[in-house]
Amino acid sequence: MSEIYLDYAATTPLRPEALEAMLPYLKSEFGNPSSVYGWARRARQALDWARDTVAGVLGADSDEIVFTAGGSEAINLALKGTAKTHKNKGKHIITTAVEHRAGLDSALWLEKNGFEVTFLPVSGDGLVDPAAVKEALRPETILVSVMHANNEIGTIQPIEAIGEILRKHGAFFHVDAVQTAGVLPVDVNTLQADLLSISAHKFYGPKGIGALYIRRGVRPEPLIHGGAQEKRRRAGTENVAGAVGLAKALKLAEEEREEEFVRLLGLRDRLLAGLLKIPHVRVNGSVTNRLPNNVNVSFSFIEGESLLLNLDLKGIAASS
Repeated sequence: MSEIYLDYAATTPLRPEALEAMLPYLKSEFGNPSSVYGWARRARQALDWARDTVAGVLGADSDEIVFTAGGSEAINLALKGTAKTHKNKGKHIITTAVEHRAGLDSALWLEKNGFEVTFLPVSGDGLVDPAAVKEALRPETILVSVMHANNEIGTIQPIEAIGEILRKHGAFFHVDAVQTAGVLPVDVNTLQADLLSISAHKFYGPKGIGALYIRRGVRPEPLIHGGAQEKRRRAGTENVAGAVGLAKALKLAEEEREEEFVRLLGLRDRLLAGLLKIPHVRVNGSVTNRLPNNVNVSFSFIEGESLLLNLDLKGIAASS
């Protein structure tokens, strides 16, 4: 029985080009990039290439990119680290009620540790209103965090409009681009982001590696201590192979992005059209303002886990 994988919103397979780029740093080129001998220098050169490549795709400078262990760590560093550094300016944070658990749980952690968090509601399509962001702002608001697109229903948020509002206010802006890097244009200047998080395994890179863009002047307090790596922003021996794999996968995804967008859009709309012919099926989120690689529907009167188990028996992988 042939299998069909439909859970690309959760994770993607490692593309061969990324694996090939990683292999030397998993085998012969195993040096610690913080040392001075030949193996170390070659590892440092690879790490520098990866950082330069990611920065180039995101429209950032290389020293504004910090490698992390994944998207969740990047989001935690953005929220907790920035809040800690700038708490003398205020202790109010704004986010939405539909963020990824990494964002929601970080915000809840901050609430338990003396910060006040406003969780903005969204529309039936999952959209946050920029006017609601503006209304929620206070003089003591130091940080706003919003997903570029929702990981469950694919709704694309009005990030540029929110960024324009925050530029005038002065609060820092974190954009969770884990679901959009390699799929949509992600440029930190266009989005007016001060912090932006990505994760390699969402765009055919390896698991266990992500990155956080940090605009100069934001200076989030590190979450991990014990070394001077990543310019003292994230301690621990760098994952050179992971960083190279992330950079290679992101570079290729960006090069293919426009053509792939059209291909995925056609597949998405074809699948939706077929699903909507089934009685009692409803689309969750916006029909049009959503990621090209996202389909999320509800089947009335059918329990989700039972449907997934039956799909699995037919060799179809999906999530609920």
